[in-house]
Amino acid sequence: MSEHRVVIITGGAQGIGYACAQRFYEDGDRVVIADRDVNAGSAAIEKLDNGDGNIIFVSCDVADKLSVYNLIAQTLSKFGQIDVLVNNAGIFIKGGALDLDPKDFDKVMAVNIRGAFLVSQAVAKHMVETIEEQDDRSGSAKCPYSIINMSSINARVAIADMLAYEVSKGGINQLTKGMALELAPYGIRVNAVGPGSVRTNMLAGVAENPDALAAIHARTPLGRVAHPDEIAGVVAFLASPDASYVTGECIYADGGRLALNYVMPVKD
Repeated sequence: MSEHRVVIITGGAQGIGYACAQRFYEDGDRVVIADRDVNAGSAAIEKLDNGDGNIIFVSCDVADKLSVYNLIAQTLSKFGQIDVLVNNAGIFIKGGALDLDPKDFDKVMAVNIRGAFLVSQAVAKHMVETIEEQDDRSGSAKCPYSIINMSSINARVAIADMLAYEVSKGGINQLTKGMALELAPYGIRVNAVGPGSVRTNMLAGVAENPDALAAIHARTPLGRVAHPDEIAGVVAFLASPDASYVTGECIYADGGRLALNYVMPVKD
């Protein structure tokens, strides 16, 4: 096994996924950016690639089984191994219990839950096969294998018009726990990160609205919106030997929001 890990990041062309790709690549890992947005994926590679051949883009729809198989095949063809998976791909469609179109509900579930399951299953099978070939189930700190799912504080708290997204993130937490238990005997760790408000395209409209931004600050004890790099740092930690005894957990990087049961005073 190469000393340099191979990391797949779904939804890696923009936002938190891009920040994760940049972090792992700059740390010396070999990175596969998987995204269904070909233009964004190509642009991400153009920004990050320093010509060393250690970062590639693979077009992938995580909700499609054949597309996922292609992602795994291209990764193994290029790098020969998979050590870390970051399940970051996700979508949001606005709507609540009374007005959400069932088709939109299904779209969110297909990407956010089915997609995370399909990619995790494919990667986990490869990891287990590799471990069994090497006859090593030590589960020690040296075991590099890690799966990290992108959850959200909305797995724990709710907003009236985000029903499908909230349900999907609650599902991600259970997917994380279930897979962690099953894969623990192999030394494969499965965790999640639950961001609060992060400065990404999903929050772009809010960030441009002073009143909406003030509301976010009022419910965030640290009084600001996170940068994607801050979430990438937590992901990098969970993939590192420093987190060798952490599995089945969700770390909430939320600026203190879940600890708050009232709003913070907003400074003028």
